[in-house]
Amino acid sequence: MPTTEQARPPLLRTTSPAGDPAWLVTDYDTLRTLLTDRRLTRSHPDPERAPRFSESLLLGRPLQATPTDAADHARMRKLLLPRFGARPMRAMRARVEHLVDGLLDDLARRTPPVDFHEAISFPLPALVICELLGVPYAERDEFRRWSRDAGDMLDQDRSAAALGRLWQYLHGLVSARLDEPGDDVLSALAAEHRADPEGFTLDEATRLGAGLLFAGHETTVTSIDSGVALLSLHPEQRDALVADPSLVEGAVEEILRMRPHPFPRPAEEGTDGTAFGPARWATADIEVGATTIRRGDLVVLGLHLANAGPRVVGDQPGFDVRRHPNPHLSFGHGLRLCVGAPLARMELQVLFARLLPRFPGLRLAVPVERLRVQADVLTGGVAELPVTW
Repeated sequence: MPTTEQARPPLLRTTSPAGDPAWLVTDYDTLRTLLTDRRLTRSHPDPERAPRFSESLLLGRPLQATPTDAADHARMRKLLLPRFGARPMRAMRARVEHLVDGLLDDLARRTPPVDFHEAISFPLPALVICELLGVPYAERDEFRRWSRDAGDMLDQDRSAAALGRLWQYLHGLVSARLDEPGDDVLSALAAEHRADPEGFTLDEATRLGAGLLFAGHETTVTSIDSGVALLSLHPEQRDALVADPSLVEGAVEEILRMRPHPFPRPAEEGTDGTAFGPARWATADIEVGATTIRRGDLVVLGLHLANAGPRVVGDQPGFDVRRHPNPHLSFGHGLRLCVGAPLARMELQVLFARLLPRFPGLRLAVPVERLRVQADVLTGGVAELPVTW
């Protein structure tokens, strides 16, 4: 009998969270190939009539396709990679270790149960991305609220209002860097605009900065929460990591592979119903085996399905901190590889390497079924994560 993964077709016709028709990519090799296909982008020739992924104006709808899309993407990567590459992340590691130690000191002074989401999962990525971008951490509550509301997949007005406020906020910060640059990413964006104001407008710099602020903390928050919950649900894996700290890098890759488990949205356990994952649109017809993705079609990249398939887990499904190799696609692939991947990996490695020796018995304080899943938010995850130790 074939397994579910083996029997599953590589492409499924389904619906998006907005209720529009979509293709769901379920197969690892197909997904890996499509991630390198330049005909699959976040743009559409007619965005107003395009199938929607969600009601969120942040990644829920396509951008207007332009003749310079490919060049703009290449420019963005060339601009950001030096800031988010492996070398600057190594240089920043000591600073992240200091931040983690301070947060863990504060956690140790509290009486459990404690909301780990509020105590660690949110503030750590927020502190780190604020330092990298040059965003005042003191204003974290504001951009946190704007980011959360901008990612609302159900309420378009709420998403639009929050995205507008987030854009205005970043526009002011980038504009200020034109006259008073610093050693941060927003200053680099301002410098790029100053060097080529028509080719890289202030609005484009602002949009890129807002995207980095959102992605740089929201997705890492979800990964941290997922990791804590997974280690709690698999105490033998947590104990193995406590006994052998050299497993931490593999544990982080497994946490990234398993995300958004153990608290996925309802449809993410299977292949029926609503499709979740990064949304892309076809700018031309794309042949996938005997199936044709038509120009303008919405394609949802089922990363969680591909990461759970036999090409990644073989005959050893489930959570395994010793899994090697672990060729998951959580950060994309090729030209679509997330520029923030080294940052996220470093943050998670530092946190879990220091967390478990100090709190070896860390575990959920409530059954996982009682956690409140944020099904209406683009990045998913949970609203609170009560833990004890």
